Amino acid sequence: MLLKGLMNMPSMPESPVSQGTPSSSAAPVSPGAGSKAQKVATLRWQDGTLSLIDQRKLPTAFEIVTCRTAEEVADAIRSMVVRGAPAIGATAAYGIAIGARRLALERGEEGFWSGFDELCRMMAGTRPTAVNLFWAIDRMKKRANELRPGGIDAVVRGLEEEAHRIAQEDVEVNRRIGEHGAAVIADGDGVLTHCNTGSLATVEYGTALGVIRAACEQGKRVHVYADETRPFLQGARLTAWELMQDGIPVTLITDNMAGYVMRAGRVQVVIVGADRIAKNGDVVNKIGTYSVALLAKAHGIPFYVAAPLSTIDLSVPSGDAVTIEERDPREVTHVFGVQVAPEGVSVLNPAFDVTPAELVAGIITEKGIARPPYEESLSRLFE
Repeated sequence: MLLKGLMNMPSMPESPVSQGTPSSSAAPVSPGAGSKAQKVATLRWQDGTLSLIDQRKLPTAFEIVTCRTAEEVADAIRSMVVRGAPAIGATAAYGIAIGARRLALERGEEGFWSGFDELCRMMAGTRPTAVNLFWAIDRMKKRANELRPGGIDAVVRGLEEEAHRIAQEDVEVNRRIGEHGAAVIADGDGVLTHCNTGSLATVEYGTALGVIRAACEQGKRVHVYADETRPFLQGARLTAWELMQDGIPVTLITDNMAGYVMRAGRVQVVIVGADRIAKNGDVVNKIGTYSVALLAKAHGIPFYVAAPLSTIDLSVPSGDAVTIEERDPREVTHVFGVQVAPEGVSVLNPAFDVTPAELVAGIITEKGIARPPYEESLSRLFE
């Protein structure tokens, strides 16, 4: 059973679950089976290897991919074995730690630093939009330079320790986001969310789903409406599964049903995550988020974003300056390998869109809820 397998996974940063090349092991899944589960742990580390839940296979199969090289980690990020901005950042940090260990063995002191620069560039090239990726890489580079006078053995040890810190901090940050954000949910609310922002999108607990979990832990009765989130179906495959495992009432809807449930009075608040938040409060998030925000505005429903400070990029003035990732057209023309569109049709497949700041009621962070005007409130969070 998938639930049993996840509950048996040890706590960060202990042992991985299985093996991968990235190879994988599989077990059948019974979605929604059983009672309230422990929070999913997206990644596990042991003895220089990183094990990841293969999120492409959920909820119908449970597979663990174990990466032993930095190249395998980069491929896991690029191919969406792991996804969600905070989880990508932590995964990249471990990928750099793995790569640094190998560089020290193969190139020694003389060739280490040129190889390290190549390693960081490779990791940065995996996905262009999620700022947590670049935040984690910059943090690993800074730590490496701090330790450089002590030699490469000290650098390798320090990078592994820094990756552990990044992962552990993510868990703690998500808990604080949940504590602050629970206040925007009232007892009995219907909450609409888009994409997946739970344990599977982070190291553990979640951002927007963490807010929902925190509200439930406070005893509030909540019903979640989860958009399926085409074309990768993160809402249908991942969010619905996570909430069912937690025993939180959830109704799955297609993306084009959001307006219907809002007009019917079933939704009182919208909470989503983010892959990057610009200085002016523009929110870059999974494609379809902008549409949800417009619908919420039209129906007088507050639209909140939950994200750690590492997702806020004050170097970017607005969402228009962010590079939007374009993904494989087959994600649109095929569903689980089955063709659903005419052969040769032209396809547009941006992975993200930009929600203007004026549609956002508040940005929930580990330091509290920022509100308009965002250029002032977001900057204050970093003071």
